Amino acid sequence: MRVSTSWMQQQSVGSMMDRQSDLSNLSTQLSTGKRINQPSDDPVGAARAVDLTHLGADNAQYQRNITSANARLGLEDQSLSNVTNVLGRVRTLLLQAANGSQTDETRGDIAAEMVQLRQQLLGQANSKDGQGDYIFAGNRTGTEPFASQGSVTYVGDDGQRMVAAGPGLQVATGDPGSAVFGNIPSGNGTFAVSAGTANTGSVVAGSTSVSNPNANPSAWDGGSYSIVFTAADTFEVQDGVGTVLDTGTYDPIKGGSITFRGAQVAFQGTPDVGDSFALGASQPQSVFATLDNIINVLQTPNGGDSKMQNAINTQFSSLDQAIDNISRTRGKVGARMNALDQQSGLNDDLSLQYKSALSDVQSVNYYDAISQLGAQTTALQAAQQTFTKVQGSKLFDYLR
Repeated sequence: MRVSTSWMQQQSVGSMMDRQSDLSNLSTQLSTGKRINQPSDDPVGAARAVDLTHLGADNAQYQRNITSANARLGLEDQSLSNVTNVLGRVRTLLLQAANGSQTDETRGDIAAEMVQLRQQLLGQANSKDGQGDYIFAGNRTGTEPFASQGSVTYVGDDGQRMVAAGPGLQVATGDPGSAVFGNIPSGNGTFAVSAGTANTGSVVAGSTSVSNPNANPSAWDGGSYSIVFTAADTFEVQDGVGTVLDTGTYDPIKGGSITFRGAQVAFQGTPDVGDSFALGASQPQSVFATLDNIINVLQTPNGGDSKMQNAINTQFSSLDQAIDNISRTRGKVGARMNALDQQSGLNDDLSLQYKSALSDVQSVNYYDAISQLGAQTTALQAAQQTFTKVQGSKLFDYLR
């Protein structure tokens, strides 16, 4: 086999170029801190690094979503807290109005304050978030949800805005006004009681409840009935067409409760013959309708203490339903914020895991790289010395 001088020089040059390329790669790794600076460095590792980078980016977006959602839910909770304060003040005023010492004039003054409270409530229902979107408008966040033209109407929708807080986790960032301020059942939430307009006695309907709500057939069936006093100490229960379904006795001195088909109503006072109370299934109404009814009751001359007391008691039940609905909504908001906080902690853990895994895949091991740098430098120097000797060697140098 013939080995030419030019071939030996080419081999030496090729060896030096390889060593220089190795040194260049090591220098790049040491300067960037990354073992993989281009896909050809490690195709499998590069693909894994891309996947981990995408996972980290998704996780960072989840965290941004959580921050935004928490801010919006915090504003909703604050608005609901303000609403609770307003309704609490309305209840306090209604208690004052129920005092027997009140006159038509003083109740009118109380009603005037409630008119202002109604405006405050409307302002809270039309509150906005930090982006200028209406909190209680459902998905129609650019439209003021509650319009007041005499009565208050809801013009938003029933949707809920959702955000992705984690893989497969969607969390609502608000509640539609129809669920918060509207569609609230009247009465005790199951049935409502109202006194007959022609009542002349002193009997007053008080607290109501549903006995054995899960029992049949004694549970309330949602029908329309009337309790009619046939004497001061007797009553009968009639259906919607006046058919007598039940009878019983009543103590006008001590008062007592009357129960029919699961509906229990406490009475106090002495009825006149023919005094009646209607029982019917609760109907949905807005908190604004409840306030309007309360204001209307207080602004209307009572026609007698018992009539006013019955009218106020009827409104008390509906007002308490509205307050309970706000409290339940606040509970849901708090539960969502807790879920977001927990998910945020999980996302932080995932972020650390993704970063650690990405570092394992693409970060350079400085100890190994520096060791290789020394070895590659020595190899390059050897290749250079070899090239120098080969370049200076001629066949005639070996002829003597």
